[in-house]
Amino acid sequence: MTGELRCPLCSFCAPPTVVPLPCPECTIPIGYRRDLPLDLLPSDLTGEGVWRYAPLLPDVEPVALGEGDTPLVSSVRIGPQLGVDLWFKVEGANPSGSFKDRGASVMVSVLRSFGAKAVTDDSSGNAGAALAAYAARAGLRAVLYVPAHASGPKLSQISALGADVVRVPGPRERAADAVREACRTDPILLYASHNVSPYFVSGLTTLAYELFEGLGGRPPDHVVVPVGGGGLFLGVVYGFLRLRGLGWIEHIPQVHIVQPAACAPIVCARAAGGVAPFEREPSSTIAEGARIPNPPRGREIVAMLKAVGGEAVAVGEEEILNAQRLLSHTEGLYVEPTSALPAAALAQLVARGTICEMSTVAMVLTGTGLKTVPS
Repeated sequence: MTGELRCPLCSFCAPPTVVPLPCPECTIPIGYRRDLPLDLLPSDLTGEGVWRYAPLLPDVEPVALGEGDTPLVSSVRIGPQLGVDLWFKVEGANPSGSFKDRGASVMVSVLRSFGAKAVTDDSSGNAGAALAAYAARAGLRAVLYVPAHASGPKLSQISALGADVVRVPGPRERAADAVREACRTDPILLYASHNVSPYFVSGLTTLAYELFEGLGGRPPDHVVVPVGGGGLFLGVVYGFLRLRGLGWIEHIPQVHIVQPAACAPIVCARAAGGVAPFEREPSSTIAEGARIPNPPRGREIVAMLKAVGGEAVAVGEEEILNAQRLLSHTEGLYVEPTSALPAAALAQLVARGTICEMSTVAMVLTGTGLKTVPS
């Protein structure tokens, strides 16, 4: 496989490996980079979905289920009421019901190319379902360590896809401890971490490419995303940076992040001027996919948020529920609570003047509401 693994904060680089190690200097996850084909034009892209962008992804045989090419839907009420040109990227239309399919497709493809036989991850639901689906497609064994309190429909989906499910009592972070211990005792089991894998983030860059194409060959002025581990935010940012590197766009959108107030380490770090986000006393939240008090890529997220001029917004539980209902009742879009985080923050961003009138705004709706128990 061509390309290299490179630290986003220093000059350290290494060849691609099946289980990438953290940067020895910065101690953070390193990313995957492939030289840009500078003669590539949008008209050269062929095929459909995520792997339409194969020249910008790891050069491996795809493990695919038709991920990507999700609907880009214009807002009929929320946007006009706020005076912005609002578009929804409906990621719940992916095969397993969330944006995580983009990353899982690329990550599992790379791991299979290295000869992987069994993969594992810790996940509150969506990443676990995506890994289970693509592992099944690739003929790999999958073991998912999940918080015991995770959504029932998501756990049922993971099991239905043939993965072994191990319920871990206690907070979300204990599932991560359990999966690392499992990998130490089972040498065949590979830690396919969606929060750490550079190949997973590489798959998420395709969201930026689709937004560019879906808006007629131009970037939006703003993108608003929910953040837990932060892979989605980084994928969108790096995707637009690569489009600028290709000469296809001139400016990078401002990419804003939204977290639940119950667990908002990036928001707190940004407000305090810190570089290493950590939530010391996280509370429970209905936005379970965003409850990650110590994101492994936290320092990278804070650095890139500053680089693209993005804001970080925290919203309360009632705001999240209201936004979920608003999307359903006024736009016909039924999403899970984590997906409603951007909608809960949009009015704040407009009121602050961060997003100006008539700006083009893309909001990533990360997962379908069918995977959660109705509140």
